[in-house]
Amino acid sequence: MPCGRPISIIGIVTPRSELGGQIILRSFLLIAAVACATRTEPTPIATTDWKTTGGDPGNSRYSALDQINRGNVRSLRVAWTYHTGDAPGGNSQIQATPIVVDGILYTTTPALAVIALSADSGRLIWRFDPFRNRERETHANRGVVYWAAGSERRIFFSAGRRLYALDATTGEPIRTFGDSGWVDLTAGLSRDIGNAYLVATSPGAIFADLLIQGTRVGEEEGSAPGDIRAYDVHTGKIRWTFHTIPHPGEFGYDTWPADAWKTAGGANSWPGMAVDVKRGIVYVPTGSATPDFYGGDRIGQNLFANTLLALDARTGKRIWHFQTVHHDLWDRDLPAAPNLLTVTRFGKRVDAVAHISKSGFVFLFDRETGSPLFRIDEQRVPPSDLAGERAWPTQPIPAAPQPFARQWMAPANINDLSPTSLTAGLERWGKLRRYDRFAPPSVQGTVLLPGFDGGGEWGGAAIDPETDMIYVNASDVPWILAMRPTGKIIPYSSAPRTGEAAYAALCSSCHGMDRSGKDRNPSLAAVGRRLSDRQIRQIIDHGRGFMPSFIDLREDEKQAVIAYLLGRQAPPKVVSGAHPPRSTPDSAFSQKRSSLYEFVGYERWRDSAGYPAIKPPWGWLAAVQLDDAFYRWRVPLGEHEALTARGIPVTGTEQYGGPIVTAGGLVFIGATMDEEFRAIDKVTGKVLWETSLPAAGYATPCTYSVRGKQYVVIAAGGGKLGTKSGDAYVAFALP
Repeated sequence: MPCGRPISIIGIVTPRSELGGQIILRSFLLIAAVACATRTEPTPIATTDWKTTGGDPGNSRYSALDQINRGNVRSLRVAWTYHTGDAPGGNSQIQATPIVVDGILYTTTPALAVIALSADSGRLIWRFDPFRNRERETHANRGVVYWAAGSERRIFFSAGRRLYALDATTGEPIRTFGDSGWVDLTAGLSRDIGNAYLVATSPGAIFADLLIQGTRVGEEEGSAPGDIRAYDVHTGKIRWTFHTIPHPGEFGYDTWPADAWKTAGGANSWPGMAVDVKRGIVYVPTGSATPDFYGGDRIGQNLFANTLLALDARTGKRIWHFQTVHHDLWDRDLPAAPNLLTVTRFGKRVDAVAHISKSGFVFLFDRETGSPLFRIDEQRVPPSDLAGERAWPTQPIPAAPQPFARQWMAPANINDLSPTSLTAGLERWGKLRRYDRFAPPSVQGTVLLPGFDGGGEWGGAAIDPETDMIYVNASDVPWILAMRPTGKIIPYSSAPRTGEAAYAALCSSCHGMDRSGKDRNPSLAAVGRRLSDRQIRQIIDHGRGFMPSFIDLREDEKQAVIAYLLGRQAPPKVVSGAHPPRSTPDSAFSQKRSSLYEFVGYERWRDSAGYPAIKPPWGWLAAVQLDDAFYRWRVPLGEHEALTARGIPVTGTEQYGGPIVTAGGLVFIGATMDEEFRAIDKVTGKVLWETSLPAAGYATPCTYSVRGKQYVVIAAGGGKLGTKSGDAYVAFALP
């Protein structure tokens, strides 16, 4: 519809039934149209570019292009494919959303190079490798930032601890930015972080001549703090800093133990931001404080962890905030960049900011004041049974919209695809802590639903300004959260462990005793084929992704573990003077401080066939009307062909990556394990077109136009959920 707000399919969602806590979804068609006179703002003007990863500064992930539409989408064909040629072995990925400016597509590769392609042909224009003269690192990267003023055109991106500025025309570093083209992301933090893990996986946000940047840090005790910094785009100098772990005299300082900022970590913004350019406000989501799952050393509410912050983009001053999880014990980071939109509430148009969560909630606030546009209740939640822990007694639960992922699980919900699955599931259920929403971690084991990866994830949501609709996809599977006691002081034995013993104690809970890998954690069975001794050592010392740093492991045990992983009979000779690994006040590294409890490891709860231990669907795509918080439709997204062949209805799959929406009436999304890319009718939820990708599209696509021809591009990088890796960007267009 070019004007008016279509009311297409109304979904009635019951979040908790008396029989088993399953979501019951009933939907029926209601075709109607609201007269154009009810609209007070003009129809969006078509644009040709996709200048930010979210499509615009407000992260709508919307395009007013309509050349590709409901009527002709079945005719889409591959226009070009570009293979980066640098996918490392193992489970490499591409999570980036390309940006397109003036007919040039800018994005990143699995090996963290930046490339510029001709957007209508896929021809390489330039390539910049940040590891030309230094040791190569790998981590997730979700794209780049474009800035222009006058004749200057710059691309900003991060690799390892470095934030680079490149000439958008040539791909060469801007020598006047920082240290000949880059700045150290660890410089200017609240404290020296030593070797602690810190990178920037998501692009920053531009406001005027500032690049506002978040970071990704470790998940464990001793992680870096999550300071938000604004860098001068010309010089790389820090213009302002916001302390997400407050310092003395700052708002929120009393929500932590005294002087927590000196040692506490996390509360970082890793998924990206949104900017209200007119108001000069940047909306910053943050993650949990560390360590993720035990908070005995950070008793309190822990502002500004798990918080949506509205900051003055010019100065970094706090305007308002809302904390979505208090004293997080579940790794409930705000997982995506927020979305700016305008909604109708009580007959008035209100500028709003929406945020999805891992828990499956949509939070909606007045953009200026932070007032919730739908009631949010502080509901009582269970206490912790871990010594020294004090779980916060309440958590904020939105009254509307209803959650887009399941919140409840009972024995009746256990996967019964086979008698074996059901029997094993019921047996495991009986050994776990009694299920409840926000039940704290336990030694017994706690079901986390949605799991650690949501619910909502970094792919984010899309907003349709024509209809005030939010489109959001979700994984809907349980994980197990379990802890084990460690003791506050771990003695440093004088007798080193063998490599096998050290691996069993430190690594097997995540990578498996047979080194075959589990869930998020890759196989180490043939790690020597893809990583050198030096690269393995770097990961042990600095961590990577969800793996913590083991910098304090004694030197001879590090060497023993490396030898064990590489199949050597004996470790190389220890370098003289390498032990102890770091000095202490008494120059004798004899013990290591630790929390009373440690996390056992990431575990998806699966049945014996490898499917989630809960009844399907396991993945959804939903359309929620944010004027009234009603679901217009909600459909399973993704297919397990083996189950379909058995006559089982489409189950949906776990997902990474998100949707975009267009004026052509379409939602484009990859994200699923079946390696399909789909176009879906935004009014009905019906799949109108799908095609197989060379690898799964675990990324959010973009769309743009060059010389009057519309293209849709998605990264086909795979590498997650046991699917193969890829190195391709694939563009589609009409013949």
